[in-house]
Amino acid sequence: MKDCTANKTEYKYNNSTTHNKHIHTTKHDTSHSSLDKKCPGLRAVLEKYSTSEALPINMAVPLTQKRGGSNNQISQQIKCYQVNVKHSKAAKANSMQMISTDKIAMALVQEPYQYQGKLTGITKGYRIFVYGEGKRRAAIIIQDNAIDALLITQLSVNDAVLLEINNQNLSFYASSVYFDYNEPIDNNIKTVERILKFTKGGKLLLAIDSNSRSTTWHDIKTNPRGKALEEFLTYNQLHIINEDSARATFQSNRGSSNIDLTITNNHMLAAIKDWELLEEESCLDHNIIK
Repeated sequence: MKDCTANKTEYKYNNSTTHNKHIHTTKHDTSHSSLDKKCPGLRAVLEKYSTSEALPINMAVPLTQKRGGSNNQISQQIKCYQVNVKHSKAAKANSMQMISTDKIAMALVQEPYQYQGKLTGITKGYRIFVYGEGKRRAAIIIQDNAIDALLITQLSVNDAVLLEINNQNLSFYASSVYFDYNEPIDNNIKTVERILKFTKGGKLLLAIDSNSRSTTWHDIKTNPRGKALEEFLTYNQLHIINEDSARATFQSNRGSSNIDLTITNNHMLAAIKDWELLEEESCLDHNIIK
């Protein structure tokens, strides 16, 4: 896990900030990193799941196992990418190359490249999961053959794909979701709501192009869509994994914003490690999250 390079006086814990904004009966201290060992939110989650099945998972997703009675540990990771390729052939090719080079086990993709209604150009041997007909704007690509993945068809639509992932002793749900800026955000939130209901009690990783802006996830402004999403995340005790960065998740000649979000529930929070916004060229205006 990388140490935060910010001055400690600049630390702001996202989820406590959001809590204080929407819950007025109690106030949480915000002047700390979400990974601070003294953070009450992190300590509560770690204590709750320290004796349960919650095993470390990353953006990379590390799984640590013990063999026999030995003190030797075998550490494994499910490395994950999150990226919007804007239906671009060049961005798709670049993503395939990076998945291979960086040994990425799973890529959560928004607006995947399509040709004549079909997703093409996926590296041979990779499994791709999409749902629906016509313009599909959510996909998950699995490169690691050791991972068992099941598409949950009753919860998947053109703009949202939900998988049940099993890898040795690690089980969780992963979802790639696209929020259409031209649709009321309430429609998109209802999609996530159904996913939450189905996965209740399980570990959940959400990769969302939210097309929503909020200072809670380090944008410079909060728009009405961001406000609505903030309230939904707070009410459902979901955690934003995004960290502050000199670069935004979306950058173009028209400006920049943080609209691509990595989100987990309580069961998954203690398992996510090493969230990072990559500096590598994505060939598009959305930067790659690892």
